Amino acid sequence: MLKGKKIILGITGSIAAYKAAVLLRLLVKAGAEVKVLMTALAKEFVSPLTFATLSKNPVLTEFFNPENGDWNSHVDMGTWADIYVIAPATANTMAKMASGIADNLLLTTYLSVRCPVMVAPAMDLDMLLHPATQKNIKILKSYGNIIIEPTTGELASGLSGKGRMEEPEYILKQIESVFKKKNLNNKKILVTAGPTMEPIDPVRFIGNHSSGKMGYALATAIAERGAEVELVSGPVKMELDHPLVKVLKVNSADEMYKACMKIFPEMDGAVLCAAVSDYTPENFSKEKIKEKGELLIKLKPTKDIAEELGKIKTKKQVLAGFALETSNEIANAKKKLKNKNFDFIVLNSLKDEGAGFQSDTNKITIIEASGKVNEYKKKPKPDVADDIVDMLVKYF
Repeated sequence: MLKGKKIILGITGSIAAYKAAVLLRLLVKAGAEVKVLMTALAKEFVSPLTFATLSKNPVLTEFFNPENGDWNSHVDMGTWADIYVIAPATANTMAKMASGIADNLLLTTYLSVRCPVMVAPAMDLDMLLHPATQKNIKILKSYGNIIIEPTTGELASGLSGKGRMEEPEYILKQIESVFKKKNLNNKKILVTAGPTMEPIDPVRFIGNHSSGKMGYALATAIAERGAEVELVSGPVKMELDHPLVKVLKVNSADEMYKACMKIFPEMDGAVLCAAVSDYTPENFSKEKIKEKGELLIKLKPTKDIAEELGKIKTKKQVLAGFALETSNEIANAKKKLKNKNFDFIVLNSLKDEGAGFQSDTNKITIIEASGKVNEYKKKPKPDVADDIVDMLVKYF
């Protein structure tokens, strides 16, 4: 996907600069032509020779070569690149980018590029959380820059928290996503994700182990293909910040049902990934239940979102769902496919190691309404999401 792509890699003064060397190696291995820009402070962390060797191009740090006067044109760089990636990006550099300050070659090039710009921040947690930094990040997003959110972990200061630059492998995938075919342009897709919580009393509920990872990966993958996504999410510990994704948070199965019934008629399709509870308590106690000993809770069925959407689906709409099975997997998935009026169904089996709830990987089988069965290997959930979206595209 990156073969022949022209990429500028900007590196600023952060200990995370060592990760930029790994990212550069991955980009070159993927077939990209990479030119590296470094700030003066970045050279204190990693030698320019490292990046020159890996990129097979001279590393640019100054406006001109002091030995012969050759000018390093930020204008030429700006028109040359297909994407400009600044990783790591310090709080200082982002502040200058947000304000339009151009006091080094990396920044003047930023102001000159005509291509997408991707920024991977790296800093201490307090710097990241400072209102000034948060404001600058919002400004950069408003300019259209793609922000790769930093991760949580041990920081150079010795503290632990959010501020670590994302891993090079993840950044590579985000770069690749920029060049994916926008084959869902002008489409509107509903995605459901996560669990539902069915309240028993103010402090207790019936739920499940869904993390929302698969649904959020799907929403991201669909948006990367150009579609507008309405993500109806149960309670999860995840956030999704994408300009084409609108997130609606719900808690119960009934709340998710009402949201989907309202949204779906305006959609071109839907992928139902949420693990919706099949039952909910018949009675809700407004006060915390304090009885000791046996407690009987009478349950009633929740409204079947998939079945109801299947009833109102038009010939122009595409509807897909998930089936999590523990036995007779294919037969049960085919039955659900027919009963819900799905165009295709994504089957998970809890018998497969590394599949299902909480895992970062998944192993799926996609069964189409025609009866065709498509088997896939175990992959990270973002890659699984791409496979599902490839199938979705076929139906438009």
